[in-house]
Amino acid sequence: MADRVQRSFSRSFGTYHESAVQQAQVVDRLVQELCDNGAPQHFTSALELGAGTGHLTQRLCAEFSFGTLTVNDLSPETQLVADAARAMFLRGDAKQIEWPKQPDLIASASMIQWLPAPAAFLRRAAAALAAGGWLAVSGFGPEQYRELAQIGSSAKAPGLFRPDDLIAAVQGDLEIVATGETVQQIHFASPQMVLRHLRNTGVNGRAQKVWTKSCLLQFSREYTRRFDGEAGVPLTYHPIWIIARKRS
Repeated sequence: MADRVQRSFSRSFGTYHESAVQQAQVVDRLVQELCDNGAPQHFTSALELGAGTGHLTQRLCAEFSFGTLTVNDLSPETQLVADAARAMFLRGDAKQIEWPKQPDLIASASMIQWLPAPAAFLRRAAAALAAGGWLAVSGFGPEQYRELAQIGSSAKAPGLFRPDDLIAAVQGDLEIVATGETVQQIHFASPQMVLRHLRNTGVNGRAQKVWTKSCLLQFSREYTRRFDGEAGVPLTYHPIWIIARKRS
């Protein structure tokens, strides 16, 4: 699946940054939670996993300074993000690559939901942190794209967690500083615009459907029948996040 996801996000690299408004908002919340809960202004070594087009990279660099910052992603295009941030680029599957030793910040936004085993990934992050290090991770919960699920689409990500699942994955290894979630809808003029939004944000990486004319017509009719309202047709987002710290 990682190869399909990489190809999809690479195709959408030029459109993702502008289209991923919800992802940008949860990045703002994640970084604000770090600031509000006592994270230091300077990190000796930081690792960002699944950096993509750089929403989180840019916000972290605006609020903190780093001795060394390493950004990781499947997509080779993220080299541009690393270069702009004067960071090291570590390309590859975050589940498999070797991480820098004992960073004092591990951060990731809108990536863990693409992993088949998010809990194992979070436990690895907790173990990898230096003593006193910080973890800041966001993903999406089970209400994400619930409209698509209700009409049988396979486009939603596999590893949709709740905040309690985030806590359970690292509790005992880390001190939980803050967690949260929101459920919100954005609206589009038509089901076709929903599909365009998904394509522009690379979310169709897991879906293998071939969109024939008849399939598109059936999707549009069913989406409209079930969900159309005065504001248009909705798409639900369910961002979740956790801030935690390793005991010194």
